[in-house]
Amino acid sequence: MNGIVIVDKPQGWTSQDVTARLRRVFGTRRIGHGGTLDPMATGVLPVFVGRATRGVEFFEHAEKTYEATLRLGLATDTEDITGTVLEAHAVAVTHAEFLAVLDRFRGEIMQIPPMYSALKVNGQKLCDLARKGREVVRQPRPITIFELTCLDFSGDTARLRVRCSKGTYIRTLCKDIGAALGCGGCMAALRRVSAGEYGMEAAVPLQELLDAEDPGKYLQNVDTLFSHYPAVTLTEKQEQRCRNGGSFTLNLPDGRYRVYSQSGEFLALSQVESDVMSTIKSFFEV
Repeated sequence: MNGIVIVDKPQGWTSQDVTARLRRVFGTRRIGHGGTLDPMATGVLPVFVGRATRGVEFFEHAEKTYEATLRLGLATDTEDITGTVLEAHAVAVTHAEFLAVLDRFRGEIMQIPPMYSALKVNGQKLCDLARKGREVVRQPRPITIFELTCLDFSGDTARLRVRCSKGTYIRTLCKDIGAALGCGGCMAALRRVSAGEYGMEAAVPLQELLDAEDPGKYLQNVDTLFSHYPAVTLTEKQEQRCRNGGSFTLNLPDGRYRVYSQSGEFLALSQVESDVMSTIKSFFEV
């Protein structure tokens, strides 16, 4: 089986737990996911199956959208509600004050990754070091917050909608907002509602997949990953050149294209430069 399944990840599962179970469901070891979700997080987790795993690299920079619950007044070691409380403060923040501070976190900002993360320093995961009681200096990294909206605010709790770039830690964003308000904060809940081209309307509950007699019916074609690029159908001669890894003349504007055979088979993601088309990555069965 080949394709992409959009899983609605349940709470308590790691992204690796999900892919491990789906290897058995789809009967293949060629499975990868598109963007790690913390165990406490739920929502959209694209899983690439079979030859579709060749598309994972193109998903790495996809924008993500989250709905997060921020608990003000608590700071924890993990930056979320599951961690050990380091500080607790009374909260006297008005709705207007909360909305005003959000302006500081929109656009391009610098963010220091949390210790409880899978990032590696000198070959060791930060989370492994953190569990040993060690803390190392982390360099701030540039991220982009394209959208930051307050969906609800009540006392010490706020719900946020965040659309952001790759590498953004919503836990850290919650912590930093709480710090900017002077009372501290941590993430209390997180749901990813979209990742790249895929939203919740396409997501399948994990248990439904595990119980399915025909899990293949949930697989989307890998070309959905590139739906924002225009489609081109090749002639039989051009198709042969494409299948052989060759380039060929094609009078099209420079850019990337989804390339199909005469029969409608998705062949490749390709690019045109100066009227010459060449393959970026092929997806046809060999």
